[in-house]
Amino acid sequence: MKLLSLTRDEREPYNAAMIDRKMKKTSSGNGKKGGKAPARPRPDEVLPEDRVRLPPVFGIRPGVYLAGIYSLIILAVLFFILIYPGLSRPGSIAVLRSEPAGAAVRIDGIYGGTTPCEVFVPSGKRVFELVLPGFTPLTIESEISGRVFASVFVPRRTPVTGILNAAEPLDPLIRGAAEFAAWSLAGEPTAAYQIPLSLSEGVYRAGPAVADPTVRDAMDGVLGAAFRFAVTRAAQRDFLRAEFLAGNGGLSPSPVSLPASLRGLIARLSETPAAAAALADYLPAEAAAVMRDSAWYAGASSAVAAPDMPPAPFSRSVEIAGIGFKETAGGAFVTGGAVPRRVSVGGFHIAAAAISPSAWAAFLDANPRWDPRAAAALRDQGLVTEDYLVPFTGGLPDAGISSVSWYAAEAYCEWLTGLLPPALSSCEVRLPTEAEWEYAASVPGGIRDTTGSLWEWCKDLYAPLDFLPAPKEAALIGSPERSLRGGAWINQAGSVNTGTRASLPPRFCSPFVSFRPVIAPKKGAGNE
Repeated sequence: MKLLSLTRDEREPYNAAMIDRKMKKTSSGNGKKGGKAPARPRPDEVLPEDRVRLPPVFGIRPGVYLAGIYSLIILAVLFFILIYPGLSRPGSIAVLRSEPAGAAVRIDGIYGGTTPCEVFVPSGKRVFELVLPGFTPLTIESEISGRVFASVFVPRRTPVTGILNAAEPLDPLIRGAAEFAAWSLAGEPTAAYQIPLSLSEGVYRAGPAVADPTVRDAMDGVLGAAFRFAVTRAAQRDFLRAEFLAGNGGLSPSPVSLPASLRGLIARLSETPAAAAALADYLPAEAAAVMRDSAWYAGASSAVAAPDMPPAPFSRSVEIAGIGFKETAGGAFVTGGAVPRRVSVGGFHIAAAAISPSAWAAFLDANPRWDPRAAAALRDQGLVTEDYLVPFTGGLPDAGISSVSWYAAEAYCEWLTGLLPPALSSCEVRLPTEAEWEYAASVPGGIRDTTGSLWEWCKDLYAPLDFLPAPKEAALIGSPERSLRGGAWINQAGSVNTGTRASLPPRFCSPFVSFRPVIAPKKGAGNE
């Protein structure tokens, strides 16, 4: 009872004593008289068998050779980090730059990137080639050496720089303008694709040659031709950038060159009266209203007026290979469409109707190369698409031949030229220009049934802003599409008229497209 009333600290000695007595009794009960119970080790006591002693190695104490082992491990790690990479992969990083930038790099004949770029190159004598369309390829030989120590962290860098020279100073710009024209017909960029700055990049590449006045004049002509394709906002931004770069020799515009560039842009817009009406359509409503109240707009609008003399009516007809042609002396007229303008055309004959299937069959008999059985070869040459001369069950029964490409229509005209009589030996058969087609479709006595039957191919390279002047350089950049006029039976009634324009790539064969040729004087030899 007394034990129960003690505290824990007071009970400890009693518990220990009781445990000792029990152990003694147990030892005496084993038959071993006078035996003692083994002593219990203390928790903090280290017994001899718990110690580990390393033996000496070749008489070297453990403390010495362990330090050596640890040092060797550290040295090995440092070796593989700092020295081995430089020994196993000797070389340096080639820092490649070119002027102008954007050149493709080939290192020992293997493509390595586009300047500016950095490429690891193994040690040794290496051949670098810089290639840029429109420029003479540049070859640079360089001895590449590496760094042994710490090459992973501080690699050797070897600069490789080259200045490219254009064989023809305008070639880079012409290439860029052609790409600009093609991209402008693709519409505004979306999340799926972006439009490159082809035109301004071409000006940048041709910039060093601007110091030559002759080159500068030609550059202005190329930009004027490209201006006719600036229909999307992306294309307009690219064109403005190109104008500013051209005004500063291919470099970024400066405060000195900026006013000159703006004056050049305004002068370009004022080259044609029709630009005033077109510009009013692009501006916001308030700005367009201000411009329409300006003297420039009033003067430009008055310049687009009806001709002083009525257009000459169509007169007699001639027949070539069973095709009836109507003759006119030409004249002046005001075009239809979104931007009316005054246009003059010379004399010509035009087919009274689109080429019929029977007239086309005569061409195929004389030119088996264009037979539909040879369509695979024509497709390989990029002259037709898979729909070439594929019969179409719909449409109008009296419509002309359809599903012919622009190239096929041109081939027909060339064949028909060889059938002209001696009286027309100074003439040629070709597709009509847009102006000739619209003149023939809109003046008294001209061609009829031009809308609601089939679209018809025209001679012109298609330019969306055709009202802008076409400098001679327009032929250098070309166009990815050819013009169409008329409208097909599939178009909604009233949606097309004689001023409506459309276009397709020249190889396309559509069941809604035909053509009618014209007979006109050949260019040159005194003929306009």
